[in-house]
Amino acid sequence: MQHRIIVLGAGYAGGIAAGRLARRLHREDVAITLVNAEPDFVERVRMHQLAVGQELRPRPLSEMFAGTGVRLKIARVTRLDVDRRTVTVQAVQAADGSDVTDGFDGFDGTEELAYDTLVYALGSGWNDQGVPGAAEHAHQIASRPGALRLRERLSRLAAGEPVVVVGAGLTGVEAATEIAEARPDLDVSLAARAGLGDWLSPKGRRHLRKVVDDLGITVHEHTVVHAVEAGHVVAADGRSVPSAVTVWTTGFAVHPIAQATALEVTGAGRIVVDRTLRSVSHPDVYAIGDAALMTGPGDKPLRMSCASGVPMAWQAADAIAGRLTGGKVPNVPLRYFNQCISLGRREGLIQYVTADDRAVRTALTGRLAALYKELVCKGAAWGVAHPLLVPTGPRRITRQLPRTNPTDTPTTTSAPPAAADSPARTPAP
Repeated sequence: MQHRIIVLGAGYAGGIAAGRLARRLHREDVAITLVNAEPDFVERVRMHQLAVGQELRPRPLSEMFAGTGVRLKIARVTRLDVDRRTVTVQAVQAADGSDVTDGFDGFDGTEELAYDTLVYALGSGWNDQGVPGAAEHAHQIASRPGALRLRERLSRLAAGEPVVVVGAGLTGVEAATEIAEARPDLDVSLAARAGLGDWLSPKGRRHLRKVVDDLGITVHEHTVVHAVEAGHVVAADGRSVPSAVTVWTTGFAVHPIAQATALEVTGAGRIVVDRTLRSVSHPDVYAIGDAALMTGPGDKPLRMSCASGVPMAWQAADAIAGRLTGGKVPNVPLRYFNQCISLGRREGLIQYVTADDRAVRTALTGRLAALYKELVCKGAAWGVAHPLLVPTGPRRITRQLPRTNPTDTPTTTSAPPAAADSPARTPAP
């Protein structure tokens, strides 16, 4: 009897986990299903590039997982029952109503999938933080559809029109500099809650300020946007900043489905896991990437990022394989080494950090840093299709977990499953 592994989400974390499991475990012993709402792998770290008109290389999942034995199912997750060990998925259609499942395990309507082990990697989307008007008037680049909508809107702007990027973290800085470099005719500004690059080293801050100034970006420091309206944003102090296009980059909200289950989650809906990425409440569920709350050095939660998601995927896949084959279960503390920031196509900033993500004095800047960041982006995508740095042969399963019949009555009570597009709760301050 094959052990059924379902991986939800084919971003960096989910894609790597599925591919690594397929190579760690013998194909006769496991049935691995990868569920994703899109037929292509999305390079989320490049959405600011897509938004300004750059073409990204297509990466069909069917090609990336060809020959691995991973079963691809293009569908949207609508329900999760962790007591019955089932996932309900809905068929996906393109905007024109056509089928997007050609070449995949296609189906019509709704299907319920049973699992023995679940890897939850549904990631996150943009978070409007409940700010009035943000959802109605602002653009986001946390997804491919969002980046394409922003791309279309920017293409219609005339010279001199104002663009305001709200949020000056990594995503906001990359978006503002990319837009300003691609469209030097626009009036680009950046609204920062604190000082510009205040988390960086002195060298990093100086370089960021220089690039921003050279690109003609106006920085509104210590500015909290209180509302977004058509044609302008309103700061908490009452100031009105003109904005033909507002780009919202103040943070992310996780997919809401986990919060509606019996899984132990945080107030923001992130699944609480141990050092092996296994749910602390349901040992047959693993969570990775933005969806998981894992503590790193100094007991600080790992930040939502590709830099966190990739090693989480490695660790979770190896832990699952180790437990099923009787092998070693990794328990390695995850740490950070640097923060890679693109500042347009010609400039970059690599800020080296401590294990717990605090800036040190050393930073790499300029063209070399831009090349470094480009290699990191290419390497992250390559790593999804090649998830083992050192190829090893698959191992046979020696331990089989007890299987639950989906028709059995649940032993515990879970909250009603959430709709896939229901809003996530905003974390408590």
